[in-house]
Amino acid sequence: MASLRVFKGDITQLDVDCIVNAANSSLLGGGGVDGAIHLAGGPALLDECKSLGGCETGQAKITKGYHLKARHIIHTVGPIWHEHSPNEADQLLLSCYLNSLKLCLKKNLQTIAFPAISTGIYGFPPKRAAPLVVKNVRDFCRNHPELKEVIFCCFDIENKSLYEEALRH
Repeated sequence: MASLRVFKGDITQLDVDCIVNAANSSLLGGGGVDGAIHLAGGPALLDECKSLGGCETGQAKITKGYHLKARHIIHTVGPIWHEHSPNEADQLLLSCYLNSLKLCLKKNLQTIAFPAISTGIYGFPPKRAAPLVVKNVRDFCRNHPELKEVIFCCFDIENKSLYEEALRH
């Protein structure tokens, strides 16, 4: 089974097959991790994203990594917490992770790093997200031994602690 681990720091600096971008539906950049990835990826990333025609909540699309250490970027659109019932938001969040993992496998990629999707400005409660995400990613990895490593990249101590706790259970 894939190694699952937590990393606190800048996802744009990770040397993995793909990083996941917590994008908005336009895929044209924004704030937070989305803005950081677009800035680090360079203008060719934006050009490729323009050609993708946006992305629906819970879905995922892939681009090259351009100036990043990661060879590819998987762009997924997380749910905005207050726009959905809690159960619907849970399912949309899980769709982000699972569709990203499926796309990773489809492209024969073995290492992937996720930010804490939707837990920033989109308002998804981190204490709800971490155990839900870890359980479902772990279950997915059990059935897909071709995945070698999944990194949960956290930008703050709170998320790092929550993901570490979830990985212990």
